[in-house]
Amino acid sequence: MTALYWLPEVQDWRVRLRGLSTEPSAAWEAGVALANARLDFIKTNALDEMLRRSIGDAVPDAAIGKPVRLAILGSCTTAHLHSGIRVAALRRGLHASIYENDYGQYWQELADAESPLHAFRPTVVLLALDAHHLTAGISVGLDAAGAAAAVAEMVARVRQCWHLARAAFGCQIIQQLPLPVHPPLLGSNEARLPGSRAAAIAALTDAVRRAAEDDAVDVLAMGARAATDGIRAWYDPALWHRAKQEISPAAAPMYGELVMRLVAARQGRSAKCLVLDLDNTLWGGVVGDDGLEGLVLGQGSALGEAYVAFQDYARELSRRGIILAVCSKNDEANALEPFARHPEMVLRRADIAAFVANWNDKATNIRAIAQELNIGLDALVFIDDNPFERALVRQELPMVMVPEVSDDPTFYARTIADAGYFEALEITDDDRARSGQYQGNRERAALMASATDLPSYLRGLDMRLIWRRFDTIGLARTVQLINKTNQFNLTTRRYTDAEVLAIMQDSRSFGLQLRLLDRFGDNGIIAILIGRMQDDDALQIDTWLMSCRVLGRQVEPTSLNLIAAEARRLGARRLIGEYLPTKKNGMVKDHYEKLGFARRGDGRFELDLTTYVPADTFIDVSEG
Repeated sequence: MTALYWLPEVQDWRVRLRGLSTEPSAAWEAGVALANARLDFIKTNALDEMLRRSIGDAVPDAAIGKPVRLAILGSCTTAHLHSGIRVAALRRGLHASIYENDYGQYWQELADAESPLHAFRPTVVLLALDAHHLTAGISVGLDAAGAAAAVAEMVARVRQCWHLARAAFGCQIIQQLPLPVHPPLLGSNEARLPGSRAAAIAALTDAVRRAAEDDAVDVLAMGARAATDGIRAWYDPALWHRAKQEISPAAAPMYGELVMRLVAARQGRSAKCLVLDLDNTLWGGVVGDDGLEGLVLGQGSALGEAYVAFQDYARELSRRGIILAVCSKNDEANALEPFARHPEMVLRRADIAAFVANWNDKATNIRAIAQELNIGLDALVFIDDNPFERALVRQELPMVMVPEVSDDPTFYARTIADAGYFEALEITDDDRARSGQYQGNRERAALMASATDLPSYLRGLDMRLIWRRFDTIGLARTVQLINKTNQFNLTTRRYTDAEVLAIMQDSRSFGLQLRLLDRFGDNGIIAILIGRMQDDDALQIDTWLMSCRVLGRQVEPTSLNLIAAEARRLGARRLIGEYLPTKKNGMVKDHYEKLGFARRGDGRFELDLTTYVPADTFIDVSEG
C-alpha cells in the first residue's frame, strides 16, 4: 500500500534513467518526468543518485517555486528518507536540499545559534520525533495523573522546539505525529490503563494536534497514513532495533510524498481543479448510446452506487473549494441531460464551473478549460476511465496531473485522496464560496455579451470594493493568497504567518486585503497589497497580487488609488514599483507603465505622488 500506485508504470524507465543528460537543465526536466512514474524505494534512490551526479546541489534554472531547504530534526535515523523527499520535490518541479541533525541532537542544535543547523538556514523545519523517544519514562508504574503529567511535559518540550525554530528561522514548521508502534498491554480498552505507552501515544497525538492549531504549525499525520496502509508497511521492529529506523525504507517514497505535499501546499502548489470525464467515470454507460434510462447510476447495483459515491466525493471537494470541470467527448445536449433530468445524479450543472463537451481531443479541451477558468494547467487534475485518453493528456500536457485508475469507480475517490493532489493547510470561507463565485462569473460573462460597450457593462455590475488592513481574522486567507497567486503577482514574494504579522506591527508599512462584490455575488478576497516606506520619501510596493478572475474590471487603478492614499498617510512623495519576472507572471510585465509609472534606469518604476490624480472608476470603495 505504500507504493505510489496512482502514478503510471513506465516500461522503459531504467533505459531513460541511464540516458539521463549530464547537462543540468535537461537532466532536471528529464528527472521530473521520471519522478512522475510509479517508483519504489530502489527506483527512488537510483533516480536521486543519478540526478545528484548530473546536477549536484545547485538549483537548476528549470526548477520552479521557491527552493526548499528542509531541516529534519529527529530522534532516530532518517538518512534513508532523504531520497524519497528530494524525489517527491522533483515530482513537483521543486528543488530540495536536506539537513539532518547529528543523531539525537535536535534540541542542542536548535538551541545553539552557532550550530550547523543555523548555518543551513532552513526554509522548512520538520520535527520528526519517534514514538519511543516521546514515551521515554512512561510505564504502567505511573498512575493516571502521573501519565497525564508526562504527556503534558513532552508536549511542552515539543512546543518549545517550535518556538525556538520560529524565532531562529521564521519558517514553515512541520510536526510529524508519531506512529502507533507500541503493542497494547490491555487490548481494545488500552486507554483505561494508566501509563500505557500505546495509550500515551494516542493522548500525545491529540494534544500535539491542538497545540499545532494554536501555534500555526503544520501536522504530518503519520498515524493516519499507517491506518490506511497498515502499521507493518511503515514500521519494522527488526529495523528499529538494528538501525533505529522508525520509518521502513519501503515506505520512504510515500513518506517523501507526505512531507512534500505540506511544503508544496505552503507554496501554493496544490491543485485547484478536478476535471471529470463523464461516460463510465461519473456514471456507467455512454449517454449518447444508452440514453438516460440506460445509465448505471444510483441504487439497484453495486456499480451504480459506486458512481454516486464518487460524485458525492467530488461535490464535497467542491464544497471545500476545489473547482469542478467537465471534459467529455459527447454532444453537449446529451452530456447535459443527466445533470438536468437523472434523479440519481448528485452533481448538477451549477456545481460545474467549466463544462466542455464536444468531439475535440481532450488535451485541446483541457487547455480551453484552463483558459476559461484563468488558472494554470499545472493546477488541473484530470480523471478518465479510458487509458488512451489518460496517455494522450500525459503526453500533450505533462503538467496536468492524471491519476492512473481502472474502470472500476469504487476506487476513484480513494485514488484521488491517496494521491494528495488537493492537500491544503487550512480552509477559509472564500474557499467554501468558490463554486458560487464561478457561477457568478458565468452570469457576468452573459451580461458582458449583452452589453453594448465596456463602460455600460462595468456600470451594470454595481461593483463595491471593500478594503481592510491585515488582521488576524483574515490571516489564513491572506497568507494563502500570497503563497499561491502566481500570474498576477508583480514580485511573487512568499510570506509566512509570522512575517505577515510582522507587517501588521510595522508602523512604516501597510498591508491591505481587498474584497470585491457585485450584483452577482461576493468574489471574496481578490487582492493583497503590501507597501514599505524606504529611508527617503519613497514607498516601495513590496507585493501587489490579484486574482485573475477580476481582471478588466478596473480593480487595478482602484487599487492604485488605495496604495497612493496609504503612501501619503505614511509621508511618501513617490511610489516605487517593482516587477520580478517569473515563468508565470509575464502578464503583468507592463502593469506599472499602463498605470502611469515611469521606468527608471534600475528597472524599477516610479510615480510622483505630488502630481498623481486618483483614477475615476465604476467601483464604489469603502473600508470594512
